[in-house]
Amino acid sequence: MTTRKPSRRPQSSRPSDTAPTQKSEPVSSARPTKIQAWHLDRLAVVYVRQSTPQQVSENTESTQRQYALRQRAIDLGWPADRVLVIDDDQGRSGASAEGRLGFQRLLAEVGLDHVGLILGLEMSRLARSCRDWHQLLELCAIFRTLLADQDGLYDPTDHNDRLLLGLTGIMSEAELHVLQNRMRQGMLNKARRGELFVLPPIGYVKDANGEPALDPDEQVQAVVRLVFEQFERLGTNRKVFLYLRKHGIRIGIRPHSGANRGNLEWRVPTRDAVRSILSRPIYAGYYCYGRRQKDARRRKPGQPGSGRHVVPPQEYIALLPDRCPAYITKERYQVIQRRLAENRARAASKGAPREGPSLLAGLVVCGRCERRMNVHYSGRSQQLRYVCISGTGPCAQAKRHSLAGKGVDQFVSEQVLAALQPGALELSLAAVADMQRERQRLDENWQQRLERLRFQVERAERQYQAVEPENRLVARTLEQRWETALEELRTLQEEYARFRQQQPATLNEHERGQVRALAEDLPALWQAPTTTPADRQQIIRFLVERVVVEVQGNTNQVQVTVEWLGGCTSRHELSRPVLRYRQMAECDRLLARMRQLREEGLSFSKVAEVLNAEGFHPSKGAQQFSADTVGLLWRQHFAPAPRPRQQVPAGLLGPHEWAVLDLAGELKIPKNTLLAWMQRGWVRFRRLPGYRGRCIVWANAGELKRLRRLRDTPHGWWDPPLPTELTTPRSLPPS
Repeated sequence: MTTRKPSRRPQSSRPSDTAPTQKSEPVSSARPTKIQAWHLDRLAVVYVRQSTPQQVSENTESTQRQYALRQRAIDLGWPADRVLVIDDDQGRSGASAEGRLGFQRLLAEVGLDHVGLILGLEMSRLARSCRDWHQLLELCAIFRTLLADQDGLYDPTDHNDRLLLGLTGIMSEAELHVLQNRMRQGMLNKARRGELFVLPPIGYVKDANGEPALDPDEQVQAVVRLVFEQFERLGTNRKVFLYLRKHGIRIGIRPHSGANRGNLEWRVPTRDAVRSILSRPIYAGYYCYGRRQKDARRRKPGQPGSGRHVVPPQEYIALLPDRCPAYITKERYQVIQRRLAENRARAASKGAPREGPSLLAGLVVCGRCERRMNVHYSGRSQQLRYVCISGTGPCAQAKRHSLAGKGVDQFVSEQVLAALQPGALELSLAAVADMQRERQRLDENWQQRLERLRFQVERAERQYQAVEPENRLVARTLEQRWETALEELRTLQEEYARFRQQQPATLNEHERGQVRALAEDLPALWQAPTTTPADRQQIIRFLVERVVVEVQGNTNQVQVTVEWLGGCTSRHELSRPVLRYRQMAECDRLLARMRQLREEGLSFSKVAEVLNAEGFHPSKGAQQFSADTVGLLWRQHFAPAPRPRQQVPAGLLGPHEWAVLDLAGELKIPKNTLLAWMQRGWVRFRRLPGYRGRCIVWANAGELKRLRRLRDTPHGWWDPPLPTELTTPRSLPPS
């Protein structure tokens, strides 16, 4: 760097545009003119960083050169006690300021006006991100802080130096991108050949060649296979997890980091661990790379590993079949993935079987818009309805197109039981074999746990026997370990004995007979209290792909199409409960038959019996007609016109006297309200002889005004009591 003519250092600690010119002292010609007095009054910071722990341990020359910058700061005029070395970011990348405590400390010191000079071996040591680099430049320009590397000294307030520093930051970021891209392309090229193996999942280890192999521990393999078998039986990830927890089955895991790295540990199963086993392609023999990819939008501050998400198989970087040892076949893997996708709570998927009373949740599809119908429960009795609220296509006008779900569920259940009835014998044999296989799996797991614990006991005994008897300091510890292992073995043997008593390894003849009897009587098994709605849903899903329902207009007629697994389709017509009889397709025929029966002189109860026998049904509620239902329907459609009201002769009404209906109309209140006032004594009235107790009410102009005020005053049980003047009728005028 070209040096200028030495300048004179001012007496003040900071420059000021308004400060008077001070007499300056000559400085050494070795000091650059950019260094002023206020720079020397502050700290000189040496920033030391290496990108990876491997560089810290192996590239020691670079580290020594960075620490040697402290001597350069001293040569530039800073006292040794005013030189600060920040090396908190050793082994951290400069791609971002996140997690770099040393760089953040440097920014804080500059912002507090404590730093006069920042030294780094290269500017790329400070930052390889333009965002972080320009943030540092802005702070240095505001607080007049210099920057120095092995090539020169720079002032961020100088235009030429700032331009050079900006280009240096751009080149540092571009250099990082080139290096990362070069390494990534080489890694991806190796992954596309199926030769890049990173961390083996549960049930796998790396062999001597670095390729995945099945875990040599037989119990680890057995637990992994048990997870797949139970998912095929139970159908959901959560149920498999609960099954493992219920039977005390643990998963063998070899940690990838920590003090016990690579050694087998038995841990309590978690839902994430079970789902990882079910969803990874490696268990079907696939080599997979790029299943979890980074998405900057999902990254959370302070969590370096966040932002990764599972992508669809078509977006994998590499997916090569038959490259790894497999636990299951590819066909079984595809079936499991479809089941997992269907279990997701999404509009396009069926969803997992639930505990609600609905048997067709996720299977019912609207025949108008081809969208899945929602399940709604209402009331204390949990009345079920299937509702289409898509608002698209033909359902755009009908916002809540729905139908009662009880009838549809019952009909589909009958169809499923009818389909299963011919194979009752095969079902009973399959059920016996399935129970036998499950018990053998559980018994095998218990035997493996006992075998592992016996080995630990024998090893503890050998260690105790091998120690010298005189060395009691070691012998006491080994003896205690041996006793602890013996106690654990004794406890596990007792638990295994209780398990064998409750669930023998093989089914006896009585249990086999019970299973056959239940399988042969499918309707009784279907309605048994021990059969949960989730069990019934699972059975229906084994046979039915979906159920398409389409309501014919606003009528009670419903077209039901059952699409069975395997491609078969059956179409049926059902009747749904409706609010009004006019919505029923057979309404005219029902009314005509009712009129015919009444004309024959039958009572309402007899008419109800005939209608029920002929297959007629009410519009809603009860399944059969009753006398009350028939009477109500008769009065609604065939009752004669109401008789005209008998008028009170005008000659019988005195001055200011009203008929009850006339006064109620005048006051604009119901007749029953006025009758209640008369009964309470709030209105004066008299009865007409010879008119079956008809009443005449007296009300002059003042009385009408009081009654109107009484009408407008709230007088519920929660309101204050009515004033006496409103409830006391006026006295009759003298005759």
